[in-house]
Amino acid sequence: MRKRTFTCGFDAALAVVGGKWKILILWALHCEGPLRFGALRRAVDGISERVLINQLKEMEASQLVHREEFPQVPPKVEYSLTAFGTSLLDVLMPLGEWGTANMERIASLGAGGSGAGGREEGPRPTAPSPR
Repeated sequence: MRKRTFTCGFDAALAVVGGKWKILILWALHCEGPLRFGALRRAVDGISERVLINQLKEMEASQLVHREEFPQVPPKVEYSLTAFGTSLLDVLMPLGEWGTANMERIASLGAGGSGAGGREEGPRPTAPSPR
C-alpha cells in the first residue's frame, strides 16, 4: 500500500475527519460515552443508517473509533472513542466554540453558509460552550 502525502496539516486532518457527519459522531460519542448503533443513530440527528455504517467503517479504519463486539445472543456491538479520536476532538472544541459564538450569523447566511451541510429542521447537537 502506498503511503499518502499531504500538502499541510489541514490536508492530513481533513483526511480523517472530512465530511458532514464525522465530527457530529465524535461529539455524540464524547457526550454519551460508548453507544450501540441504534443509540448512536438517534444521537446524530438526520443521519441515515447507510451513511452511519459507512462513516463508522471509515472512522474505525482511521482509528478514531473502536468497535467492540460482545459474544452474546443477540449480538451486541458498541462504538467508543479511541485516544486518537479524543485527541482530535480536543482540537476541534475551539471550532465548536466558534460555531456557537457565530451560530446566528451563520444561520442568517442560509444552508450553513456555503450551501452544503446546513440542516433546515430538527434539533441540533449541543455545541461545546465557550471555556
